[in-house]
Amino acid sequence: MQPTAISQLIRKRRSIFPKTYINQPIAKEIIEEVLENANWAPTHKMTEPWRFKVLVDDALIRLRDWQVDWYHKNTPPEKFSDKKLQKLQTKPLKAGCMIAICMQRNEKARIPEWEEIAAVACAVQNMWLTTTAYNIGAYWSSPGYIRDIGPFLNLKEGERCLGFFYMGHHETPEVPANRQSIKDKVEWL
Repeated sequence: MQPTAISQLIRKRRSIFPKTYINQPIAKEIIEEVLENANWAPTHKMTEPWRFKVLVDDALIRLRDWQVDWYHKNTPPEKFSDKKLQKLQTKPLKAGCMIAICMQRNEKARIPEWEEIAAVACAVQNMWLTTTAYNIGAYWSSPGYIRDIGPFLNLKEGERCLGFFYMGHHETPEVPANRQSIKDKVEWL
């Protein structure tokens, strides 16, 4: 691969939201490649803390039902929003696939937790770059209810959910880059 190709791919990556997703399934082979590329993220002491739960088809419906139920049970009447409820009812069903991004903490806690979280974030970046290469929209969402979703996802002891990676074929026009100059963020010593 040419260095310019990887630079172009990195700079093309964007958050593409479900409101622009179209009703088209994502091939299982692509989802598997996204996950395999995640597995090649850097990891200190080879702990490989990333864990993934893939939700497609009926699992997306079950997630929708779970989060709507959670919202009803956990939202005080004065904070209840019909608009928020509507988003919870429709957003998962717009995705061709959602992947729960989870982390299995090393049982011996040999390294700091932040390093495990950083490794998972690197895995997600690999996922994002892969979806970008396939022109599949994606974004990482960390809803407040993830603290309670363990039983739904069958999380093991020491495992926690860090959010959801939404994926979908989309009709989003090219989104312009929006970064400040790296020169303002670097000091050569």
